[in-house]
Amino acid sequence: MNGELCGRDRPCAPGDFPSWYDARMLRLRHYALLALPLAAACGDDGSTVASATLSTTSPDSATAGPTTDTAGPTTDAPTTGTPTTDGGSESATGTTAATTVVTTDDTTAGPQTSTTDATTSTTDATTSTTDNVSASETTDSSTSTTGNPACLEDQIVCDGNTAQVCDGQGGFKSEEECPVTCAPGIGCTECVPGDSQCVGNDVQKCSESGTWEAFETCDGLQGLACDADVGACLGACAGLGLSYIGCDYYPTVLQQHDSYNTAPSAEYAVAVANTSDQAAQVTVTRGANQITQVMVAPMSVQLIVLPWVNELTKGQGPSVLVTDGAYRLRSTRPVTVYQYNPLKATTTNDASLLLPVNTWTGNYLVAAWPTWTFTPGTNYPGFYAVVANQDNTKVTLTPSTTGKIVQAGGGVAANGAGVVTLNADDVLQVMSGVGGDLTGTIVSADKPVQVFGGQECTNVPLNVTACDHLEETMFPIETLAKEYVVVPPVQVPNDQLDKAQIVRVIASEDNTTLVFTPDQPVNKVLAKAGDFVELATTTAKFVVTADKKILVSQYMVGQDGGYGTSDPAMLLAVNPLQWRKNYLFHAQPSWTANYVDVLAPKNATVTVDGAAVGNWQAVGATNYQVAHIKLNNNGTGNHTVVGDVGVGIGVYGVQSYGSYWYPGGLDLDILPQ
Repeated sequence: MNGELCGRDRPCAPGDFPSWYDARMLRLRHYALLALPLAAACGDDGSTVASATLSTTSPDSATAGPTTDTAGPTTDAPTTGTPTTDGGSESATGTTAATTVVTTDDTTAGPQTSTTDATTSTTDATTSTTDNVSASETTDSSTSTTGNPACLEDQIVCDGNTAQVCDGQGGFKSEEECPVTCAPGIGCTECVPGDSQCVGNDVQKCSESGTWEAFETCDGLQGLACDADVGACLGACAGLGLSYIGCDYYPTVLQQHDSYNTAPSAEYAVAVANTSDQAAQVTVTRGANQITQVMVAPMSVQLIVLPWVNELTKGQGPSVLVTDGAYRLRSTRPVTVYQYNPLKATTTNDASLLLPVNTWTGNYLVAAWPTWTFTPGTNYPGFYAVVANQDNTKVTLTPSTTGKIVQAGGGVAANGAGVVTLNADDVLQVMSGVGGDLTGTIVSADKPVQVFGGQECTNVPLNVTACDHLEETMFPIETLAKEYVVVPPVQVPNDQLDKAQIVRVIASEDNTTLVFTPDQPVNKVLAKAGDFVELATTTAKFVVTADKKILVSQYMVGQDGGYGTSDPAMLLAVNPLQWRKNYLFHAQPSWTANYVDVLAPKNATVTVDGAAVGNWQAVGATNYQVAHIKLNNNGTGNHTVVGDVGVGIGVYGVQSYGSYWYPGGLDLDILPQ
């Protein structure tokens, strides 16, 4: 993998992707190759562009640059506006010359020689062309220019639809007329490897052995249908890119203080932002049961209140596996989804940006918070939760140095280790024991999963009141980077001052070295994957870089810490490589004050809700700056951020002894190690 961003700066190759992405990347590549006009295509922010056309151009068929002959090691000379011959035999006056082409076919009695005018630009894929040499100089290790081509004994070759078995002597042991098709090296097959077809609303792909295998089902609840002409699912939700915008999500109820997880006084809810220019039908299910179905107008946000899942939110443990514990939310148009636990302002809240299924992987690093002891015998646990969307998903848990004190349950041992099998919609929620901190635990799965991290209700720091719920969706390790910009939120009501936070920098690999600009007084070397450094109560603005991928989590200090209104809330920092130019986000207007913090390179031009951003503050001596924007609470809670370059945003709301905090959005490109 090179240093460019796969999917953004260069085409993706199979080697760029872990096994968890194989099916998804095959699907995305298939859509990208469809040179068909579509009704709409997603823009950078998920909005649609009417009558968009997807097409691909071979780099050596449409440009006047060097081309490489795939049949041999030779390279054709560069072409110009005037057609030339191979080997550069064109004269200064543009005269063309004939080129001798030697072709071989395993089924023929000998070589065939033909003369091809040099102005011909099309070469059949079965013809081997050798440039810059005469026919007498051409040598092929498997053929002879003076005798019959001899394939290895028992090798299978195809002559049209006839499968022939070589005898090693230049002839054939047997021949068979195939009823469907012939595949070289295989013989008669029911399909050509790599082809696809529709069977009802199911897509089948032809395997390497030449048999049809199930590939995917076109989900009608995502507005998808199988197109028989191309053998693929088509629709507004087909072939989505890697960002926080998608059509398939899994809202998940998480641990919360039992005084604030009971309706109707406290409601669990999701906010669905429709980023397209057409109405989206949104369907929420749990297991086989439909919970609700709503229409979300174009470029608007709809709040959906959902029942609490008591098995996941009540009590303080133990760890548990809940069958069909997650909701599934599907939309017929691209949307973004945030969950609120609970929705309206209470004394213990937080919110999470949800990631669509097409961005999930099987590799995660957990950011959580330690168990907090309120009184002897009353302990509020930190947690992480794992959600599956496929049956028989094997999840392997590797505890960090601090993550080995766990409330056993759900297949997880007291030392935090475990191998647990989840089916679609299942949730495994792991809870820390007294003295435990699940931060740094590594979650690995053989199929894509979603992972959350957080705390039921805790002080930040542990000796500063009051307790508040923490939660955030973890980003896949594949999307993490080596540089992050870290800034504190603002105080309320005096938002000209910074509010203190605690920052953790977590290693994804052994022997990770950190550099802070400006420097911070913490350890700079993390010996083991999952180890972390913690910057105690601080208002510092800085950039942290590392020689290996890291995860950065931020925690607001509690209200009694002396930094204004609000209690603890949790945010994951987004690295600059995943920043975007466009965001549509929601900030619930029931809060006393809502803010968006905008991070940007110096000299960037940015608007929030159409108004130009000013009052930038420098982040040390780095190339980055930050602006804190108070949002208007008189509207619907829907807001936009637009930049002329990629920018990062963090969204938060506060009240007396309450707060929430989440990243407003991000791209989720696979980044190099």
